[in-house]
Amino acid sequence: MERILYVGKTKVIYEGADDKTVTIGYKDTTTAFNGEKKQELIGKGKLNAAISNFIYKYLTENGIETHLIEEVDTSSITAKRAEIIQVEVIVRNVAAGCFSAKYGVPEGTELRNSTVEFCIKSDTLGDPMVNASQITAIGLATADELNEMSQMAVKINELLCELFTNVGIRLIDFKLEFGRYDGRIILCDEISPDSCRLWEIGTDRKLDKDRFRRDLGNVLGAYKEVLRRLENVK
Repeated sequence: MERILYVGKTKVIYEGADDKTVTIGYKDTTTAFNGEKKQELIGKGKLNAAISNFIYKYLTENGIETHLIEEVDTSSITAKRAEIIQVEVIVRNVAAGCFSAKYGVPEGTELRNSTVEFCIKSDTLGDPMVNASQITAIGLATADELNEMSQMAVKINELLCELFTNVGIRLIDFKLEFGRYDGRIILCDEISPDSCRLWEIGTDRKLDKDRFRRDLGNVLGAYKEVLRRLENVK
């Protein structure tokens, strides 16, 4: 068994076959509120792996470089060993969650333009929102890196909106993580119902982790529905 490099809330990262790769295993653990709420949902890791792998292959085909190299099995992948930038990028198309609470915009309100936000990647600090000048001031990323991450986030949003609309799902918002690899910025982590808000078009039925956050039930059923629709995309 490879040496464990890092154990996160929902994934375990192992040493790869060489110093350019890692193996990432998806766990069945579901968490919310920076890990304060936690539950094991058997099969969730496989669902997130399948959804994220599908999306990353789609993004790769459309010009976005990701960390994904290949699938090892149903719940783990071989990935590029990137240096993770400690800044999360959040893209919002519709008001929901903390955005609605913070700014007083009713949940479900279509935003006049998509927003791109930065947060420090830190459970200890509560992932606080931070602006570009603050990020560069404390050395988390350079201005050029932030500009590239923002441009990639906008392009990813365009691609994902098209993908999900085609399967009857409204992309409300989502979180991205990026890393440095061979002098390039690449997309890392995952894109799944754990990191996106996904609402069924026409009903606004939630198909994402809000089902866990808000005790709506049938979390796995919602994730299975997202995967089913993606696998049947035209």
